[in-house]
Amino acid sequence: MITLVCGVGPAPGSETVKLFLAIPLMLLALLFAASGVAAVTRGWVLPMNRRHVRNPRLYGWGQLVGAFALCWQVVFGLIISDPGARAWGTLTGGVVLVVGLIVMMVGQLAGGSRQSNGAS
Repeated sequence: MITLVCGVGPAPGSETVKLFLAIPLMLLALLFAASGVAAVTRGWVLPMNRRHVRNPRLYGWGQLVGAFALCWQVVFGLIISDPGARAWGTLTGGVVLVVGLIVMMVGQLAGGSRQSNGAS
């Protein structure tokens, strides 16, 4: 049942608001994971990131860790109702997200097997 506040939209804190947040975040994590799988398996990186990434496979692993962390935070932040588990779960998800970002940064900085285009 949708409860209306001032006659517009779902009530804050209701299950409907949680779905409005959880579904787009899970779709974003799925896209992020698909990009990571493409980088790990084929070495393919999105065109806007190609210039910066030196090691596509390591960068892809960072994307996969980041996608996992985003899913972890959605589950513990929106679905789990126990306050103690929610706090520790979102904290753990935040730490895992930072680890994924660090791995992605190392993938950008690490000298991989990129070849120059021949121009000196």
